[in-house]
Amino acid sequence: MVRQEKIDQTKVLTEKVKKYSVIGLLDFYKLPSRQLQSMRKDLRGEVEILMRKKCVIERAIDGVKDKKNLKELLELDPKKPALILTNMNPFKLYKILDENRSPTYAKPGDIAPKDIIVPEGPTMVPAGPAIASFQKAKIPAMVQEGRIHVRKDTKVVKKGEEINPDVSSILKKVDIQPMEISIDLLAAWEDGTVFSEDVLAVDVQDYLDKLQTAYNHAINLSVNTGYITKDSVKIMIHKAFNQAKNLGVECNILDKGVIEDILRKAKVHAQNLKQVSGFND
Repeated sequence: MVRQEKIDQTKVLTEKVKKYSVIGLLDFYKLPSRQLQSMRKDLRGEVEILMRKKCVIERAIDGVKDKKNLKELLELDPKKPALILTNMNPFKLYKILDENRSPTYAKPGDIAPKDIIVPEGPTMVPAGPAIASFQKAKIPAMVQEGRIHVRKDTKVVKKGEEINPDVSSILKKVDIQPMEISIDLLAAWEDGTVFSEDVLAVDVQDYLDKLQTAYNHAINLSVNTGYITKDSVKIMIHKAFNQAKNLGVECNILDKGVIEDILRKAKVHAQNLKQVSGFND
């Protein structure tokens, strides 16, 4: 039997989902509460972030009948689900969440996002048993002035490799935070379309560059095929004018639009003829 508390939560969540034009599904797995509170503060008034049990979220979304394809969000399987509700453009929302990443210490089992290097030099780790941890992590170290000193830059994990407990312990001791945490937006629904994370993670500048290239190609096609549009008509008129002017000059057609060019051409020919004939004034 469903508890009354869950029934009430589902009703409230269903009504909230109905109010907003963009519904996003989040995964709060491994997200510290400190960062969540900071994000809520930064986005106050623009979004609502609601963490609920998966069954409550499923029933709430199932209860919204007027948002086409909204149930596609339920095909995703977050470990710690939450909804983010907003009227903000979903691509802008993803960009804001993605830019609010924070560095954090690595945990055993994490995958290195890049090569992790412990730099040469002194650490804040006092001399003592800790030096054995450096040796276990294959980091050459010695004691100098009462503290552990790393002898040379040492790559402890390659990009894409799993971070083992020995390395994660050392990284914390030397205050290296190689990981990043952020609110993970898995997908967002807007106007009947569910945008997945890989679609939302578009490079804005790259997208604008491609649009500009496509526009230039379209203008060239319009001009070269003689298909007149409001964007190409000025270019086509200018092209036609230049072609007509060149024709007039080549054929010596005496017209007010080309007479000066014909005279200049005649002057050049006369000078060339004078040089060839050796005639002097």
